[in-house]
Amino acid sequence: MAMTEAATAPARPDPRDAKRALRERVLRSRDALPAEARLRFGDAIVAALCARGDFRGARIVLLSLAFRSEWDTRPLFAIARALGKTTVAPRVNREKRMLELHVVEDPERDVAPGHLGIDEPLPHCRSVGLEAIDWVLVPGVAFDLAGHRIGYGGGYYDRLLPGLRADARRIAGAFELQIVERVPAAAHDVKVGAIVTEERTIVPGR
Repeated sequence: MAMTEAATAPARPDPRDAKRALRERVLRSRDALPAEARLRFGDAIVAALCARGDFRGARIVLLSLAFRSEWDTRPLFAIARALGKTTVAPRVNREKRMLELHVVEDPERDVAPGHLGIDEPLPHCRSVGLEAIDWVLVPGVAFDLAGHRIGYGGGYYDRLLPGLRADARRIAGAFELQIVERVPAAAHDVKVGAIVTEERTIVPGR
């Protein structure tokens, strides 16, 4: 009895497997980065972000808080506040699987470990609507030259980014070792407008 076409056709690779393998590989490399280099590279990323015209012109900025071996974003909060900006950070709503946004005036006072141990705004921080955001620092594990990204797999920023205003800037900061040849991406994935590393600024399409 002949085998059916369905039985003989090779199984299609699951894109989730490719993302998982890429995520694990980049995280291993990032985790291995010496603390001194992480601090030095982080300072360079902060300086480059602060020099951007879109950052300096934004009034309300959404900034992520560092997790695991990410570069330290807290200096960016201080600089933004000194420039008169409103600084906002996300808090995970586990029931809705969405990010809720809250003003953070002082990370030392206003945040504490929350979902998965990630620092989040405390309950006393006032909430902010997504439509108010002018500029967002987009975190991620890996990025490619086309502006695609993958995060830790929860999909929170994948759900948040499409809800931003069309003119809100979506900018990533990452170590150079997080830039890869290709990130597996779907047609609906929202790309970032630029990726700032300790060595360069990548603008997709240029």
